[in-house]
Amino acid sequence: MILNKQNIEKLQAIYEQFEYASHKYKKDAVCKPGCAYCCTGVGNIDITTSEGLIIRERISSFPDIQEKVAENRRDKEDGKIVPCPFLKEDSTCLIYDIRPFICRQMYSVRTCGPDGAMLHRPVREMAKKSIGDIQRLDVNGYSGHISFILYLLDLPDFRTVYLTEGFDPGSILTFGKSHGIIINRYVLGLPVLPRR
Repeated sequence: MILNKQNIEKLQAIYEQFEYASHKYKKDAVCKPGCAYCCTGVGNIDITTSEGLIIRERISSFPDIQEKVAENRRDKEDGKIVPCPFLKEDSTCLIYDIRPFICRQMYSVRTCGPDGAMLHRPVREMAKKSIGDIQRLDVNGYSGHISFILYLLDLPDFRTVYLTEGFDPGSILTFGKSHGIIINRYVLGLPVLPRR
């Protein structure tokens, strides 16, 4: 996917369609700025490479944030449940305005605790559809934990192939398998033949 205005607008439209469709359910949410359970207790904050590009562009001039993302990746590789690297000291989100879909879909109608969030079943179904739409938009991309996707996007060879709409899953095969990276084409039932 090329990060251009048209593709960003398409991604934003998917977000907005989900928000519109789920609003009647989310109006009863107990979530508020600073509650942050979804950012700390969930374990995986999965994004697509297209969402990662947007985040990467935002944080490119903040070396301290980049180090926090790298630390998050190392902790996650060690099997730890780690909070989102963009969670600030006051438990609000550093990238809230560009947060990925995984964050946009989360809410709860009861205070979160050991049992997690309580979502409405129709919203889960809407979210599955939206995730499929995002993966279709990012058909030559990947999905995975936020710090793993950002790591891949920092690799010059990976980024070059991806930004030129190439497709070479073999180049990240070892990392992908060990880090649970999903090939978007595969989950969409499309051929997974490399294309450069």
